[in-house]
Amino acid sequence: MAIRKKSSKSPPVLSHEFILQNHADIVSCVAMVFLLGLMFEITAKASIIFVTLQYNVTLPATEEQATESASLYYYGIKDLATVFFYMLVAIIIHAIIQEYVLDKINRRMHFSKTKHSKFNESGQLSAFYLFSCIWGTFILISENYISDPTILWRAYPHNLMTFQMKFFYVSQLAYWFHAFPELYFQKTKKEDIPRQLVYIGLYLFHIAGAYLLNLNHLGLVLLVLHYFVEFLFHISRLFYFSDEKYQKGFSLWAVLFVLGRLLTLILSVLTVGFGLARAENQKLDFSTGNFNVLAVRIAVLASICITQAFMMWKFINFQLRRWREHSAFQAPAVKKKPTVTKGRSSRKGTGSYMLYHMLILHSFLWQNNSPLCGYTGAPRRHCRIRSRSPQ
Repeated sequence: MAIRKKSSKSPPVLSHEFILQNHADIVSCVAMVFLLGLMFEITAKASIIFVTLQYNVTLPATEEQATESASLYYYGIKDLATVFFYMLVAIIIHAIIQEYVLDKINRRMHFSKTKHSKFNESGQLSAFYLFSCIWGTFILISENYISDPTILWRAYPHNLMTFQMKFFYVSQLAYWFHAFPELYFQKTKKEDIPRQLVYIGLYLFHIAGAYLLNLNHLGLVLLVLHYFVEFLFHISRLFYFSDEKYQKGFSLWAVLFVLGRLLTLILSVLTVGFGLARAENQKLDFSTGNFNVLAVRIAVLASICITQAFMMWKFINFQLRRWREHSAFQAPAVKKKPTVTKGRSSRKGTGSYMLYHMLILHSFLWQNNSPLCGYTGAPRRHCRIRSRSPQ
């Protein structure tokens, strides 16, 4: 992301620069249209599809829960409209964090263009990861996922979701879809766009896969685990930009990153490879949302394993690059140390060195009968060094 230069002249309306500077206001107006549509009876039915969650099912109260009935949700094509609306909300929140938090810090720190781009990226993602971790952990605790891990595969398919569960997945999809227009709004460099597209695509592929295949329980656990590790990385990078001596956060992140990959593989194999493989109902049924067949299980495990291997490969390359940069930085300092001489010992060594070469020079001049040695035709044995002759 490039640094925005504010000019005194306002750009023409609907021009390229006008859209970049005022994209948050434009998106806010579009979102306001859907909210105003709820106020009128004619447009309320259309607007409610975008604003509220669809496909609500009310289950009658059971003997255990005789006080109230349960309201659950399943997914459908209308969820795309809801995802679109909350994608607009994500763009607005992104602009608020950028303008009122990150830009103020950037003005104080005076970062370079490269650090400015990375600081904005880590600032946005750390806020999102922290919020998602807290929200996801709350869902895990409220639905007893921690106390009973068998809920990850028991009673599959998990086609009925609570309000919190469905809203969590809709928000996740909306956030990562909003990242596509942000590449344009934030003036992302061309060389960074392919990396960002792969990054965004992997998130959308796995989140949408867990949502559509009714593996939302497993997907929620893996997302919370992954987001926690990523939050540590980006918050460590923010501290590193403020003080380059700060390296402890990266060391902790490196350990947790490897553990996170191992836990992801263990939970995936345990749920898909063992839990769902032993289920009684293993027939493909689109009406009930049952995808528990061998081909789907292999595809799910293969996608998870390939993604984890890809992430480990990127992690190893990142650590090797850091090690090379650290070694190259310390190499010149190590080479300069032997040349430094201090104290009397260095002066004594220098004097002995000069005296030794003076004797060699005198011997050479004496052998060649040089007048500098005091040679006047007399035999060589009578010649002495004048500076050392007795008085």
